[in-house]
Amino acid sequence: MNNITDIFDYILKQADSIDIAESEFKKLIHEDPEIKQMYRDWCHEVGSSEKNGFLDYCEEYMDSQNSIWDTLNDYDSDY
Repeated sequence: MNNITDIFDYILKQADSIDIAESEFKKLIHEDPEIKQMYRDWCHEVGSSEKNGFLDYCEEYMDSQNSIWDTLNDYDSDY
């Protein structure tokens, strides 16, 4: 994976909660300097802090997932 958001998505899909995903991500950037640099660059690009960048992404990810379910529920209620 060479895109940091792909890594975010992978971790989120594997974890049972945002807390677990955050813990796994922190462990990953601690162990892999290349991913840590990718994360720093991404945070700079999107204007997020390194402290909150992953959590900000998680919020957006969860909002988009909820939006998908809302759309499906709206479709179901029409029938």
